[in-house]
Amino acid sequence: MRSDQTYDVVVLGGGPVGENVAQYATEHSGLTAVLVERELVGGECSYYACMPSKALLRPIEVASTAAHLGGLSRPHLDVAALLARRDEWVSHYDDASQVDWAEGAGIDVVRGHGRITGPRTVEVTRDGEGPVVLHARHAVVIATGSSPVVPEPYAAALPWGSRDATGVVEVPERLAIVGGGVVACEAATWMAALGSHVTMLVRGDRLLGGAEPFASEAVLEALRGAGVDVRLGVEVSRCRREDARDTGLGRVHGGMVHLLTTTSADTGAGAPTGDQTSPAADGEAGAGEVVEADELLVATGRRPRLEGLGLETVGLDAQALLRHTSSPSESSRGEVPDLLLAVGDASGEAPLTHWGKYRARVLGQHLAARTTGAEPEPVPDDVPVPQVVFTDPQVAWVGLTASAARERFGETEVEVVEVPFTGAAGAALLRDDASGTASLVVDRGSRTVVGATFVGPDAGELLHAATIAIVGRVPVSVLRHAVPSYPTASELWLRLLEGLPRDLRR
Repeated sequence: MRSDQTYDVVVLGGGPVGENVAQYATEHSGLTAVLVERELVGGECSYYACMPSKALLRPIEVASTAAHLGGLSRPHLDVAALLARRDEWVSHYDDASQVDWAEGAGIDVVRGHGRITGPRTVEVTRDGEGPVVLHARHAVVIATGSSPVVPEPYAAALPWGSRDATGVVEVPERLAIVGGGVVACEAATWMAALGSHVTMLVRGDRLLGGAEPFASEAVLEALRGAGVDVRLGVEVSRCRREDARDTGLGRVHGGMVHLLTTTSADTGAGAPTGDQTSPAADGEAGAGEVVEADELLVATGRRPRLEGLGLETVGLDAQALLRHTSSPSESSRGEVPDLLLAVGDASGEAPLTHWGKYRARVLGQHLAARTTGAEPEPVPDDVPVPQVVFTDPQVAWVGLTASAARERFGETEVEVVEVPFTGAAGAALLRDDASGTASLVVDRGSRTVVGATFVGPDAGELLHAATIAIVGRVPVSVLRHAVPSYPTASELWLRLLEGLPRDLRR
């Protein structure tokens, strides 16, 4: 049966970004919206990324903290119970509560694959039912998220992606991870704790390439201390697998994986020989070593999920859409294209849930204002992207790194101050062997904080103050009068501000 329905806003994608667009476009405006979702309402974050990974990592972090506090013994890690906790947090992959929330907010949900068939028109193909055609009075919003990149030579081996890592059911005895970013570092943390012998093969010369170098070094040291074999400057030239097959989410996808690796000569980072390494076997072309593993996780980045959306029907392709996507500041000036919008991971911006939701809130509010004639809420011109990596220690940063700030403002116009994470009593109390670094990057011209990084126990809890300081452009002379409580880790702010030159503190 074919049916036609009309809404003010049609949203392709029912993840947190799509939900936020629909919510902010409809609440208090009288507008109508529908979410089109072919998988689980709630999206990647709820079932395969943020929630399950943190459900796995938090008990591991608590156990590590307990092991480093006098008067406590390290708790026993119950793998089955930990995976059961993960399953609870992902609602056993059942999205009924998310659908209930949407419908309770007055947002309809249509299940199926949505494809644009013309201006403001979407056709949804549904399993076991006829298609439904949705017409948008005002806008079609693409919030379809992103997909992991699986480059050659890995695809034929059917490696794990991030979904398999968070949804782990069978813990492989030996796990090879290709990548050195956030997903790779966090997954290495929990997979090693679950009992895997983890080898990380990192193409670059450090982990977490977007962070400050001292943060990368802290995570590298911690992973190696946890038994992870981290190899920097490594290229994989060949990958083969015996009996590769799709066995289901989080299960080992076939037989042994063989990776032919070479080490970049200019990094000076040799590949140490361990249980998983052997010289190149007969039939393996070229010099190098073979890493053998029971499973392979490829964590080499993500790309906007724009395939199969019918963009060509409105004269666009994926790249044209990404160029066409407006920023929030442009949105606030009424420059959002009338026909089609992309937001969140689908827009090509930072693939972070909190960032996508922020962009969605701005976009949804703008759509409501534009269609009702209200004044859009003002949006700052430069909003930084905060990031927390839940390794042990945690790494948190927002704004510009020291090198990026010097490139933007000039070498002499930037002040950088670093203090030990244990420089505040409250931070030192978190663990008996706490370590790490806190850093501020200050622009001399505006006398404001433009970047901050915290590395240490629970470092993510310190980050929002830095985000507020940057967005609010609060002069450091004023920040000095924001009194931190004693003894809390927030006293690190006092130590950092005291470390700035006196002329900036006045």
